[in-house]
Formats: sequence, C-alpha cells, structure tokens
Amino acid sequence: MKVAVTDYTFDALDVETEILGPLGCQVVGQKICKAPEELIPLVADADCVITQFAPVNAAVIGAMQKSRVIVRYGIGVDNVDLAAAAAKGIPVCNVPDYCIDEVADYALAMILDLARKITANGNRVKSGSWSSAVPLTGYFSVKDMTVGMVGFGRIGREVAARLKAFKGKVLVYDPAVDPAAIQAAGLTPATLDEVLRTSDLVTLHCPSTEKTKYMINARSIATMKPGVMLVNTSRGTLVNTDDLVAALLTGQISAAALDVLDPEPVPAGHPLLKMDNVILTPHVASASPRAVQSLRRTAATIAGLAAQGKKLPNVVNGVKG
Repeated sequence: MKVAVTDYTFDALDVETEILGPLGCQVVGQKICKAPEELIPLVADADCVITQFAPVNAAVIGAMQKSRVIVRYGIGVDNVDLAAAAAKGIPVCNVPDYCIDEVADYALAMILDLARKITANGNRVKSGSWSSAVPLTGYFSVKDMTVGMVGFGRIGREVAARLKAFKGKVLVYDPAVDPAAIQAAGLTPATLDEVLRTSDLVTLHCPSTEKTKYMINARSIATMKPGVMLVNTSRGTLVNTDDLVAALLTGQISAAALDVLDPEPVPAGHPLLKMDNVILTPHVASASPRAVQSLRRTAATIAGLAAQGKKLPNVVNGVKG
C-alpha cells in the first residue's frame, strides 16, 4: 500500500516509515509543494495521503483513485477542500492536541512582548542606541489591560489560564461555547463587537473557515479601540493583510505580533518587514521536539488505521472513517 506525503518540513520521513512500514505500507513523499498540479501524480494511486501545507484542493482530491484517508499534520485543515473530500467519501483527519502548550506559551510570549516592548528595545540596542524604543505611553502592564480572545478551544483555554495569573481583564468570544463555561473559567464572555470595541489587545485562537476568514478587515478594525494591539498564532487568513498594514500605518492598530500570515512566506519587500511595531515569526508557535514527534506519530498512526480498514479518530468532514 502507498502512503503519499504531499509535503513536510522534517529532515526525513523516518518516523512515518517506522510506523507504516511494518503494516506493509510504502511511504513516498516530497518536501516541498507549491502548486496543486504537482500533487496529482503523487496522490493519484495512493491508499492514504498525509499533508502539511500543500493545497489539497478539489482537483487534487478528484485525482485520488483509492485514497482511504487524508490526514493533516496539524490542527487546522484549511489547506484541504473538506467538501470535495466528503463528496468523494474520503475522511479528513487532523491532529488536534499535539501542540497545545507550545502555542499557548508562544501566544503569551507575544502578548507580553507587545505590552513590554522587549523585541523593540532589543532591536534598538543592537542598532546602536541606548534609549527606549517607544515613548513611556507605549508600555503596558498586563494587569491594567483588557485582553480580548477570539476562540476558546483547546489552545484558547490554555492561553486564558496563563493570562489569569497576570490579573487583568480577559474577554472571550466563542459562539460555539456556552457562556457559562467561560464564566466558570473565571473569564468574561463577550460578543465579538464587545471584544473588538473594548480590548487593548486582541488575540486570535480560532480556525479559518468561511465564517472567520478575513474577520480582521478594514470594517472590523474600524470598530476596534484606537491603538489596539493584535496577536495571531492561529491562521494567517483570519486577517486581511492589506487592511492590517493600513491600520498599522495610521496607528489604529499600534502593534502586531504574527506567527502566521497571508501569504506565507512573507514576500520580499513587503511593508510588514519594514515596520518596527510588528513582530514576525515563521509559523513556528507549535514547534518543540515533543510536539513534532507527537504530531508525526499520530498522523502516521491514523494513516495506518486507514490502511488496515479500522475506525479513524479526529474525522473533521463528517465522513465515517
């Protein structure tokens, strides 16, 4: 049986081969894929498909002749056309719990960095100036801030738990969560409008779906508190990048910390690369040796279950696996 890996950022596929080889599976993959048409020859005869960032669109899925599953290396599945897979009866599975602490830690670090201007001051010193990177009014204590969270899933809950230690006000918007559960966690449930209008800093922790794609745009930014700060460790397509740049230039958004962007990687010469009030990192919030091992082993195990015709966990597109 053939397990096709559309793309991967690891050194090799040794972990996957270790798990799938004894099941009679041959693991075949390519490190980089930039266009859907590059995938079709690879996946056409595959029994299982594992993907990381490659665009597994309707055309790619349509070319799959016998795939029993598409497994995403990660939590989000926005690079996979879920409807096309469902129409063809192919379950799509994710790995929802491999990097919860890593991303929560990273989001908190970004929140603290924006509040206390650590990166900005470090860059200032390295440039040869022993002086503050921002005026005194640019520094904030998290205890005195209102932090608005969009999304209260596994990662959002861990970020909120960490924020509680700083004793500030935390507003939470998540239409899929009972407000009583948010209150039980010692937080304040709020509407999206309330989060945007009253928060000193907004941090995003939701998937990119038809409802949430580009939710941070010119219209929603205009409703935000002037000078608000933005953190995104979730999905780049939650934010309209052009509208964000415009808001950063006017000061409507005073600073941003982004581990995910649209597009990725950031194009050379992009305005965000030149902004001192923007922290950019290359989609690494989930990274740690433990998390990556867990991610790879879980993805390979799910593919192995599909190869054996067994029940599949973490199906996200409603197809019985």
